[in-house]
Amino acid sequence: MDIKLTETEKIKVLNSDDIYGIMQKILLRENKIDQNREHFWVIGLENNNRILFIELISLGTVNKTLADPMEVFSFALQKRAVRIILCHNHPSGELKPSEADNDITDKLIQVGIIVNTEVLDHLIISDKSYLSYEDIGLLDELKKSTKYVPKYVLEQRIKKEATEIAKRNEKIEIAKTMKRNGIDKHTISESTGLSLEEVEKLRVRRKYKRLD
Repeated sequence: MDIKLTETEKIKVLNSDDIYGIMQKILLRENKIDQNREHFWVIGLENNNRILFIELISLGTVNKTLADPMEVFSFALQKRAVRIILCHNHPSGELKPSEADNDITDKLIQVGIIVNTEVLDHLIISDKSYLSYEDIGLLDELKKSTKYVPKYVLEQRIKKEATEIAKRNEKIEIAKTMKRNGIDKHTISESTGLSLEEVEKLRVRRKYKRLD
């Protein structure tokens, strides 16, 4: 169900407080009908982080709601959202994420990577307060998870990392050769892309001319 927003509510999101300010009003409005059930919303954002839409994905029970990836991302892609924010309420008022909350967040993060629609945050809200996955560092932690990453994606990541390591090692060897030949650090940095600090840390034996 698409949540009707006024033009003043289609704000540019700068932080989690901005989202909670909007979602608290929506929660209080919807609680008049389903105050003892969990709601799961998706907030779609434009490229400049302005709110494009807010969609109610599902209504659950007192302590559980479902968020099917197909439902979450099909609407986001239709509306051409660049990134999304997840949000659901805990009727009990307890804001601590459950294992199920973390699991669905993990899954949606990984699906978002595949369909190129970033999950920017996940808020758990009540009518009085909220918790932000981004603010407490949990979102970054889940981004590192490989639980829902397809095997072929993992293989691609490993190949990419191996290629990047090989390229970096090649740059380091070139920098060492240049440094060994007495070339100044600024030229080495510009030529290899290594920082001045990285160049300075390279340990090499300089070549010396023989005196006959």
